[in-house]
Formats: sequence, C-alpha cells, structure tokens
Amino acid sequence: MVKDKEKDTGAIVNWEAQEYVVRDKNTGWYIGLVIVGLSFSALAVWLQQWTFLALIVVSVIAIIVYSSRPPRMLHYSLSNKGLSEGNKLYDFGQFKAFGVMRDDKRFSIVLIPRKRFSPRVTVYFPEAQGEQIVDIFGERLPMEEVKMDFLDKIVRFLRI
Repeated sequence: MVKDKEKDTGAIVNWEAQEYVVRDKNTGWYIGLVIVGLSFSALAVWLQQWTFLALIVVSVIAIIVYSSRPPRMLHYSLSNKGLSEGNKLYDFGQFKAFGVMRDDKRFSIVLIPRKRFSPRVTVYFPEAQGEQIVDIFGERLPMEEVKMDFLDKIVRFLRI
C-alpha cells in the first residue's frame, strides 16, 4: 500500500525533521537580551531618535517571541520533480548546487539557488537516511563545499 502511494506522488524518500535547531537559552540569555535592548534604548532616547527606539523595542519583543516558539515538525519528500516541504515544492532547476553541513549533532542539506539574491534553503535530515538523501541530490545537482555565512554565524552565536 505504501508503494502505491509512492508511485502516485513520485516520492523516492520521505522523512520528518524540525525546521531549525533549538539552541539552549537560559534566564541569563534573556536578561542579557533585555540589558542590550535597554542600552540601545537609552542611546536612542539620548540621541532623540524615536524611530530607532521603536525599532529596538519591536526587535527585542520579536526576538523573545521567536526564540520562545518551539520548532515545527516538517514533512519532507524527495521526488523526481524536486524537494517537497509540506505543500511547497522546490524544483531541482531552481538550484545550481547543494552541500552537506553538520550543525552540532544534526546534518542538513544546503541548496544553493541559481538566482543571485535568493536565500539558501537548509533542510535537516535524520542521519539514518542521510546517505540515500545525499545520493539522490548528487544524481541531480553538483555537490559543493558549503560553509556557514556571516548571518549563520551570528544566529548561531546569539543562539536564535
């Protein structure tokens, strides 16, 4: 019965993974965020930059809300058409290459887009299915070495 479903959708491999890696944030992290926010707010008041003050307040609130939200469990499937993330399909033709990155204990596929200003797509996968997933991508896209870019390093440092 599962094979019939795979024939209908064209799925080669299916898996589930969290949308991002959860980094531990203790009370000190939140206190530090509030202290930095208050420092920038004091600077904005001193310089009488009210728009900057509003931006700081909204940014701190958004970071707290975003970092408190648990990651969603996403369903992925690879087919001959591309990578499906839930109902969204990433066609292989949108990407010029892919790479494999290890983030702590988790592995991810990083898809490098053809369009210059498009963001990279990062997809986490279970280690048990890793070889099969990488082989499927390798049949369709060239593999390149990928490294964390500046924004990835900042996000990791801030544990967001």
